[in-house]
Amino acid sequence: MNILMVLTSHDKLGNTGKKTGFWLEEFAAPYYAFKDAGAVISLASPLGGPPPLDPKSDTPDAQTKDTQRFKTDPATQDVLAHTLKLSEIAAGDFDAVFYPGGHGPLWDLAEDKSSIALIEATLAAGKPIALVCHAPGVLRHVKAANGDPVVQGKAVTGFTNTEEQAAGLTEIVPFLVEDMLRMNGGNYAKVADWQPYVLKDGLLITGQNPASSELAAKELLYRLSIATP
Repeated sequence: MNILMVLTSHDKLGNTGKKTGFWLEEFAAPYYAFKDAGAVISLASPLGGPPPLDPKSDTPDAQTKDTQRFKTDPATQDVLAHTLKLSEIAAGDFDAVFYPGGHGPLWDLAEDKSSIALIEATLAAGKPIALVCHAPGVLRHVKAANGDPVVQGKAVTGFTNTEEQAAGLTEIVPFLVEDMLRMNGGNYAKVADWQPYVLKDGLLITGQNPASSELAAKELLYRLSIATP
């Protein structure tokens, strides 16, 4: 079972002068869910090398059992520091793909041609993809085989407008995940802010927020288990 995790390389929070990147919990919780299930995990990002960590996801109040495990796991820290370059990744080498969120993906992965091609090739091969929090934003330009937006008619979720408002970044981000998914024809649904929520529709698995990370990873593992002959 080979799983690819794709992280952002973008570290600038618009024109605020502040830093962004990937959200630590959204990497750590799925990573350890996959690792503990015996998966072979590969990490990639647009630029390769160490992906930028959103500093807000590393504050004391943002810690979870998985982020704490990461802090005492030098082997995983080393793997994260040496992500592969996304343009050099072959979709056929993996059984599934997982995208952690954080605000970074809205700037780079949502527009990245290698990411778009990876998702389209993975879905065309009948393999599942999971995306959590802001990561469903990377589906912005992804097309289905018939040329329609890949989320059109699909049950999807992602970071809500009200969660973005609570984060104080509604006017900073290049687009709002909820609005984009709706505009592209997705059957968007959500629960109360910050509560775990995951939707599955065929090969597509989406999670609403950081609290949904582990649940989305487990849904991906379940999808792989029922696909294994």
